[in-house]
Amino acid sequence: MRRLPMVLLVFAIIIGAVLVALTKWETNEYAITPGDATPVEGLVHVAGLPTTSRHDSIMLTDVYLQQLTAWQYLTMQFQRHVQFVNGDELLEPGIPNAELGPQGFLQMSDSKQDAEVSAFDALGWHLRATRSGSLVTGVEKPSPAWSAKIHVADEIVGFDGHSVTSTCQIVADVHPLLPGMKVALELRRAHISNTGVITWSAPVAIHLTTVKAPRSVTSSGCANVSGASPSWLGVSLEDGFSYQFPARVSIDTANIGGPSAGLAMTLCIVDELSSGSLTGHHIVAATGAIDQFGDVGDVGGVAEKTVAVQRAGAQYFIVPQVEVATAKANAAPGLHIIGVSSLKQALEALRRIGGAKPVPLTTPR
Repeated sequence: MRRLPMVLLVFAIIIGAVLVALTKWETNEYAITPGDATPVEGLVHVAGLPTTSRHDSIMLTDVYLQQLTAWQYLTMQFQRHVQFVNGDELLEPGIPNAELGPQGFLQMSDSKQDAEVSAFDALGWHLRATRSGSLVTGVEKPSPAWSAKIHVADEIVGFDGHSVTSTCQIVADVHPLLPGMKVALELRRAHISNTGVITWSAPVAIHLTTVKAPRSVTSSGCANVSGASPSWLGVSLEDGFSYQFPARVSIDTANIGGPSAGLAMTLCIVDELSSGSLTGHHIVAATGAIDQFGDVGDVGGVAEKTVAVQRAGAQYFIVPQVEVATAKANAAPGLHIIGVSSLKQALEALRRIGGAKPVPLTTPR
């Protein structure tokens, strides 16, 4: 048997070592690829109000988000329907990659609540919002909040002995403090299951010490304070709200994060609680974030979602208005793209393709 020349043997060993290194080297690049288009009606359950006996085909769609090794990044360049995103575009500066998953599940939790509010409002119920505190949407590393083991989805309900009902209230409390001052927070710890379900515990006391604010922190965006604060805790926050709903709605979105299913969930809740066919018996998919006012916001991965809904047999795909061009560029003949900026526009669009105006099965009280 002829032996390989020593030079070739060394070269082969080097190439093998490089390939192994590339498969283990995690980059800061992520790949977005087509996910699934899932009928929402099987995921939505309503208790406390009559629901329809017929179900329209309304689908939500998601994408797969995967952090890439160097080898995956190289090989996936030759695949179709892949969008590459740098990790810095997915997270605010200073937020660790490990927070990406919890952030997505918090966005989904918010989206479910906003979908309920928007759906009931469209059917004639007018729900009053009660401020419940301030939810943590990001924790920088390093920071006082990180050292105190504060996590995404924790809710701050108290600051130095008084209750907290809004983010700007916390900003106003922190604004006059100097670096090195101790503060006490009342915190409802969030527990996020492996599938993304969030529950909150009773408030506990958390103590931290302020530090000098980084130069990048310039303005709070709150009308009740002016200028930058000299001190800093290292958290991003959003207002928390609670509502008294006329029925209990549960939506099973296991392992799905992000806000993009908001519009589809809203349409399904409306369909469950009203008479007539909301879609005119067409197969309809939808993507788009929704807020408590029924406004539809843009989302990512629309090109890949268009591929997913097409594979699932959708006839119509409702997308945020700003995403229409992207969806049309990736749609094959037979898939009709509808752009909307609000729930009202989505319902009007469904009526134009033969859907019924939603009439609530229960008269709103």
